[in-house]
Amino acid sequence: MSITRRTLAALAAGAALAGAGPALAQGKVLRFVQNGNLTILDPIWTTAYVTRNHGYFIYDTLFASDEKNEVKPQMVDKYDVSADKTVWTFTLRDGLEWHDGTPVTSADCIASIKRWGARDAMGLKLMDFVKEFKEVDAKTFQMVLKEPYGLVLDSLGKPSSQVPFMMPKKVADTDPFKQIDSQIGSGPFIYVNAESKPGEKHVYIKNPKYKPRSEPASGLAGGKVVKVDKVEIVEMPDPQQQVNALIAGEIDLIEQPPHDLIPILKKEKSVKLFDWNPLGHQFIIRFNHLQPPFNNPKIRLAALYSMRQEDYLKATVGEPEYYKVCSAAFVCGTPNAVDAPNGLLVKPDFEKSKALLKEAGYDGTPIVLMQSTTLPVLTNVAPVTKQLLEQGGFKVDMQSMDWQTLVTRRTKKDAPDKGGWNVFHTFSVAADILNPISDSYMVANGDKAWFGWPTDPEMEKIRDAYAKETDPVKGKALAAAVQARALETAQYGWIGQWYGPGAMRANVSGWLKAPVPVMWNVEKK
Repeated sequence: MSITRRTLAALAAGAALAGAGPALAQGKVLRFVQNGNLTILDPIWTTAYVTRNHGYFIYDTLFASDEKNEVKPQMVDKYDVSADKTVWTFTLRDGLEWHDGTPVTSADCIASIKRWGARDAMGLKLMDFVKEFKEVDAKTFQMVLKEPYGLVLDSLGKPSSQVPFMMPKKVADTDPFKQIDSQIGSGPFIYVNAESKPGEKHVYIKNPKYKPRSEPASGLAGGKVVKVDKVEIVEMPDPQQQVNALIAGEIDLIEQPPHDLIPILKKEKSVKLFDWNPLGHQFIIRFNHLQPPFNNPKIRLAALYSMRQEDYLKATVGEPEYYKVCSAAFVCGTPNAVDAPNGLLVKPDFEKSKALLKEAGYDGTPIVLMQSTTLPVLTNVAPVTKQLLEQGGFKVDMQSMDWQTLVTRRTKKDAPDKGGWNVFHTFSVAADILNPISDSYMVANGDKAWFGWPTDPEMEKIRDAYAKETDPVKGKALAAAVQARALETAQYGWIGQWYGPGAMRANVSGWLKAPVPVMWNVEKK
């Protein structure tokens, strides 16, 4: 299949910004295909990874994690902690500007932290410990805590999804449960709204006033040096079309080629594969705790008794070299991993599921299972769930939709027959789920929790204990307790780890190893 005429037109359109001059028109353009279409541009309002990617283009962060997952200053020049560890003082770097030319101030950062802290799992927990913020001067502010909290920097420097991106105060003051209507950041790229056409492409140009840090780029930290003039996110849903376009040189990078097409790319000399996220990913099944039948924990548990990770991994990934059966919520091979929940999620017990359904009084009403059809790695997950749940005694109404429709619909708390839902699948990069505080699926504080909205005071009590614990051994024990509680209440299910390289043209280099496919440091020769 060749690249479509429509896509060719999109690739060729608008070689330069109006008034930007011939230098940009003749400059280097990097064309990048993500794992889905970008329609929501507010990275605080949604956890969608395509929106997160957009955020890393145009916004910057106070801190960032490097390739070793160590938190480093980013927008912050220096910081200080009081002797009693309750007052954190942050001073911004010189020369930080918003894309409209105004300086970045303490007030902007405080407002941004507050907005992020109302939505993100780590932000919510951090804000539980915050007493107040104080503006010291235009470049310096303080975070005053009620008591010491060991995850301040881990929170402000967290990677991947629902990142504490800094925004102008007038933007950050937007209700966190409403989408922003501005794309002004202070990051290494500027979003070009006039050239961007949702459904076709999104355009970013190099920010000429951005001042990178002096340190070498590492993960999401260090100097964000942009080495191309423009990046176009090309929206190309068909995976075969993506691969053909890459081989033909019509695009430069693919974030996540489907596993069944990797053998084709391996044979192509003009293309190279790159494992930009070596920690990998984890599949998730998420229940709606507000609506029947999954408002009943026995029925949620029945669903978990029907799960078999390898069925998902074979159907979506295929090759064993790219997946791992793992019953640890916090990712096998990392410090908090506990790979031993008695076979649950790994070996199904359909008779146990049926018995629990009978005991709970399940009336046979079909559950609404949302299936994403536009993210290749998720397309086959829901059909596996439908088959497994039906073997466990459920009736299932699988409703197919594109990923952005699913992302919007999952925010609705209505009954399934009123536009709501019962269950859906997503996946997380491992960096998002390495501990009980960063793992948003473990949050159980009702309306403030991630979609599904579980309420469990006991879970929150254990998570609080983890947040305050400084001994790694005791911390791991508390992480194990969080995992055990999540299984006891069937809060959600983790259904397998998987890995997959990105693909790029042979003349492209500098793609960084990080939980996010960032485009600074990338060079095109």
